[in-house]
Amino acid sequence: MAKNLIIVESPAKAKTMVKYLGKDFSALASYGHVRDLIPKKGAVDTENGFDMKYELIEKNKKHVDAIEKAMKKADALYLATDPDREGEAISWHLYEILKERGVLDDKPVHRVEFFEITKRAIQEAIKDPRELSSNLIDAQQARRALDYLVGFNLSPLLWKKVRRGLSAGRVQSPALRMIVEREEEIEKFEPREYWTIEADVEAKEKPFRAKLTHFEGKKLDQFDIGNDRRANEVETTLREKAAGRLLVTTVDKKQRKRNPSPPFTTSTLQQEAARKLGFRAYRAMRVAQQLYEGIDIDGETVGLITYMRTDSVNLSVDGVRDIRELIEQRYGVENLPDEPQTYKNKSKNAQEAHEAIRPTSAMRAPEDVKKLLKLEQFKLYDLIWKRTIGCQMIHATLDTVVIDLQAGEGNIFRATGSQVVKPGFMTVYQEGRDDGAPEEEKEGLLPPVEQGDHVNLIKVHGDQHFTEPPPRYTEASLVKSLEAYGIGRPSTYASIISTLTLREYVTLDKRSFQPTDVGRVVNKFLSEHFEHYVDYEFTAKLEDDLDAISRGEKKWKPLLKEFWEDFKKQLDAKKDVERPGVEMMEEKCPKCESVLAKRLGRNGYFIGCTGYPECSYTRNVDDEPGTSSEPQVVEGRSCPKCESDLVIKLGRYGKFIGCSNYPNCKHMEPLEQPKDMGVVCPECKQGNMLSRKSRWGKVFYSCARYPDCKYAVWNQPVEGTCPTCGHGMLTIKTTKRRGTEKVCPVKECKFTEPYDEGELDEQAAVN
Repeated sequence: MAKNLIIVESPAKAKTMVKYLGKDFSALASYGHVRDLIPKKGAVDTENGFDMKYELIEKNKKHVDAIEKAMKKADALYLATDPDREGEAISWHLYEILKERGVLDDKPVHRVEFFEITKRAIQEAIKDPRELSSNLIDAQQARRALDYLVGFNLSPLLWKKVRRGLSAGRVQSPALRMIVEREEEIEKFEPREYWTIEADVEAKEKPFRAKLTHFEGKKLDQFDIGNDRRANEVETTLREKAAGRLLVTTVDKKQRKRNPSPPFTTSTLQQEAARKLGFRAYRAMRVAQQLYEGIDIDGETVGLITYMRTDSVNLSVDGVRDIRELIEQRYGVENLPDEPQTYKNKSKNAQEAHEAIRPTSAMRAPEDVKKLLKLEQFKLYDLIWKRTIGCQMIHATLDTVVIDLQAGEGNIFRATGSQVVKPGFMTVYQEGRDDGAPEEEKEGLLPPVEQGDHVNLIKVHGDQHFTEPPPRYTEASLVKSLEAYGIGRPSTYASIISTLTLREYVTLDKRSFQPTDVGRVVNKFLSEHFEHYVDYEFTAKLEDDLDAISRGEKKWKPLLKEFWEDFKKQLDAKKDVERPGVEMMEEKCPKCESVLAKRLGRNGYFIGCTGYPECSYTRNVDDEPGTSSEPQVVEGRSCPKCESDLVIKLGRYGKFIGCSNYPNCKHMEPLEQPKDMGVVCPECKQGNMLSRKSRWGKVFYSCARYPDCKYAVWNQPVEGTCPTCGHGMLTIKTTKRRGTEKVCPVKECKFTEPYDEGELDEQAAVN
């Protein structure tokens, strides 16, 4: 039997430990957390010094028993769970269980940390163990206790006041508040008209464009030209003053630098994976975990990236040396700065103990391991590798030219142009942008002109614009905002977002969050009655306090005591508040003359009689006064299963046809029948593609032969064969950045071409 027992969290890691550490070590997995608070009142005993009552997680009982059995035969225990607070807590829980079961005796217990799963890193960690950190354990216990106290006490209140199955959370609730407040901001927004004036000009047979910046000696603000009448006046004046030519008054040539982005932290990885790959936060973290735990290369499991839960933008000396060597070999010494690039963390509450996320070996290029990886693993590894290499390359150098052109005294147009003269890091990587972020000007080269030259004026034209509301939060921008406020930890963002969607507080529409009626009501209730606990600054300060505990600067139980005393007073004071989500109306019930009220139901808002249950009148919010939401019978049809009447019903995903004999008969079908798109399915080549709606109301397109053929796409199909890969159908895709394009639906194929939206109408007319 091996002398030493090492515990990790996953079985894949356990196998790797045995390979790297040899016959003196045996390895077992804890399969994540082994203990948690008992799921009932009193798990955190607020009357007795905040003692915490734990119990073994049932599904992991057999794994703990196996660890106990192996420990009886081992001489020493090495706890090698993940190198963060959660990992420290898992190690501590295991230690406590084994101590209670009497299998440790005086055997040495070591805590080991490694940030990459490579032979060198693991063997070095074993040589330099430490003791369990009481500060990290206390910080994690405090976090768990706070989450329990908030969730276990606020959630029942929500069940009572709003509806069953809801939850409130210490970090989840401020995140919901962000989404609701942004939606309210969008709803209140009133667009404002403004115009810009541009000149199409030509010099030395090269056309270019310039924008009006000064008119009649005054610098123009955004709303100075506010309607078409004023725009026409300005255009007329400029044409008269210019008389077909503009005078070059200044030519300003400069060189500017663009610096690379820092290496990935947990937060920036989630943001960029959302922007560039379309990954949800939880998917990015799941795939990153797989890359961290490693893949089989030549019979040996090798971790491809360093630990993926980190706030740090620092890189190890060895890592930087490896990256610089790769840059010199692959991109040339001219792309290597004299000194390594260093970065400062802009995030609140950043913990710099770990490295940034990087490849464990820069020499392991994405194309070298592509055949060993799943597609999503390759995409994320490619993103991490390029970002890491780019962060240590030289800055990009751009030549910029600004030309001022005069159309009569006091009227100035400005043209700007730029050219990348030395791409540097841009050869490898450029950071993505969030929706709603300002577009970079697409500037090309300007013709060589000198001060005093005249250029030909081809046309002066005005362009109408309207101000736009702030964009809805995407996963990327929500994670960015949470981090900016210092709310939560980056490792928890994925679970926060998942909870908001699972509880149906928000929906995702075109990758943007929209609050549901339930989400709005919950947020309103918490904001009105527990304002302190959805306050951004309060939540961020609590994170600061937890970080202080992890550093040994604060004690955890006094923090819990201070929090609980104030929170308990709030809870006691709010037990009898009115139920939220009820708005009294001036309208009377058509059945009993009682007052009607707008209420929140299982499927959103509805209008119902306040005389309920004596009066059962209800109707949909959008229905005309006096109408009833009693199910409408479908004329001329009966249920194909039981021959009862079919009726039109309203569910959480909209209207549908169902059997009137429900729940005895559960037949249902869509209200709208699928529409034939007139395009043959490229997979089975037998059925046509139909337009359907998912249960969430989202349109998709699938083969008419379903379920025999399960081919489906999200984008509208059109006839045509892909000229790149030969796929038998193309689709129409519209995005803010690229407009409407014809694209190949095959993921691996990159074919795109511009598409005239008028062609859609022509196709619809034919079909």
